[in-house]
Amino acid sequence: MPFVGISTKKNYKLIERSFKSKWSGTMDFGSNSFDEVDDISLFSGTNDGVDEVSEMKDESWEMVQKKGNQFVINDQPFYVNGFNTYWLMVFAADQSTRGKVSEVFKEASSAGLTVCRTWAFNDGQWRALQKSPSVYDEDVFKIRLILSLVNNWDAYGGKPQYVKWGKAAGLNLTSDDDFFSHPTLRSYYKAHVKAMLNRLNTVTNITYKDDPTIFAWELINEPRCTSDPSGDMLQSWIQEMAVYVKSMDPKHLVEIGTEGFYGPSTPNKVQINPNTYAQQVGTDFIRNHQVLGVDFASVHIYADSWISQSISDVHVTFTKSWMEAHIEDAERYLGMPVVFSEFGVSTKDPGYNSSFRDTLIETVYDTLLNSTKKGGSGGGSLLWQLFPQGTDYMDDGYAIVLSQSPSTSKIISLHSKRLAIFNSKCAWKCRWGCRKKNQFETSLDHDEL
Repeated sequence: MPFVGISTKKNYKLIERSFKSKWSGTMDFGSNSFDEVDDISLFSGTNDGVDEVSEMKDESWEMVQKKGNQFVINDQPFYVNGFNTYWLMVFAADQSTRGKVSEVFKEASSAGLTVCRTWAFNDGQWRALQKSPSVYDEDVFKIRLILSLVNNWDAYGGKPQYVKWGKAAGLNLTSDDDFFSHPTLRSYYKAHVKAMLNRLNTVTNITYKDDPTIFAWELINEPRCTSDPSGDMLQSWIQEMAVYVKSMDPKHLVEIGTEGFYGPSTPNKVQINPNTYAQQVGTDFIRNHQVLGVDFASVHIYADSWISQSISDVHVTFTKSWMEAHIEDAERYLGMPVVFSEFGVSTKDPGYNSSFRDTLIETVYDTLLNSTKKGGSGGGSLLWQLFPQGTDYMDDGYAIVLSQSPSTSKIISLHSKRLAIFNSKCAWKCRWGCRKKNQFETSLDHDEL
């Protein structure tokens, strides 16, 4: 996860009015890339919903930090309502699709979404960022977002591509899981991390490791190591890489990118998993997140993949209990925030309808709000995933086009407004005891907030 906030600079008044926030940085998408804007800027700041935005250059930019089990900016709480768009870097690299990046940011901002998660990798494939180990395409580099550092899966290269590179170099490799254990492949990954963190932002002229546009670094998207169900191999990799990232960049938050499955270290919790296979994939939620250098926990929610594809009320029940278990563990054992960094339901599922999708999204938001009201570890969520119009060919079934989904857009917007109450005027010292808490309670009963 790696996360970034979103906004745009210069003549993009809609986004300025929507966020009314403190901005934090700019990423180079090339000159004259958009009709409405000169570049895309990213922020990780508070959304107060009250004060008008002044020019970006006049605002102070601050890093998102962790204080106890919550995110803070300038000692104020920061709760996340965001989305995923894995395709941003590839779209932005192509002049013919670049405008879609601007379009999806515009729609997201109109719904009050403040954080975007996307891939900071594209290894050895079409429009590759990393063409071979430590060899980069500068044209792609200039226009990408820095977020998740590698994929577990073969989409956009991922750990299978690292294994292919290793075999091409003469290494004796037998499994994609060698990515986690072989010292040469670990060195490839570290070289990639080093390149990311030391990359100079061509707009701000500061390195990414010093850039407040970065919310956090995500080590790997959905790591699994099925060749070692004990979890020891993946645990060793997490321990090494979390410390490695922190050694070069102590300023930014780090998270792993796990799906949240419970493993061998907590046999009393494996029944919480969606199925028995989940405890055999080499991940171990509590153990993984007790590693030095990891700042917050990541969990995904895909009941339609993990339990059954056919739509059922069981999916909603599972979603609520899955979230509550991880929020409790983040508070009780980890002392850190937890972000539900992917969740959604596929339109391709048997029995799917938009009403069920809205119910599932409301379940996620309501469960988080129950934590928020108590100052708990529920740090936020990231919907999988937003798309602009005209990109049906990219739809994996989970795509949401806000302009075509008014009921869903309303739910997202309302959640953004509710979180904005906590993200604005409550200083940390109030401990949720000020009038803002009463304002929040009132808002739960008034959808016209």
